[in-house]
Amino acid sequence: MAVTVRIPTQLRNLSGSASEVQLEGATVLEVLQNLNVAHPGFGERLFDDAGGLRRFVNVFLAEEDIRFMEGVDTQVTAGQVLSIVPAVAGGC
Repeated sequence: MAVTVRIPTQLRNLSGSASEVQLEGATVLEVLQNLNVAHPGFGERLFDDAGGLRRFVNVFLAEEDIRFMEGVDTQVTAGQVLSIVPAVAGGC
């Protein structure tokens, strides 16, 4: 089941400048692991040493933050959109 993964501008150098890629997986974790297989380098940017998502990496399934769902174990279905949104420090 192909899921669209939206790649943030800061990480597009890892995806050959692609803003979106199509990947297979039954859960968010599987899709993100497949992202790293297809485009090496994503794993170290997204996951900490314990294998969990880094604190500053936000992932949304459609418009819903996966932290308020089942985290990386959230089920995905074909046609859904997964967005990776790194937290950015900023202010006025």
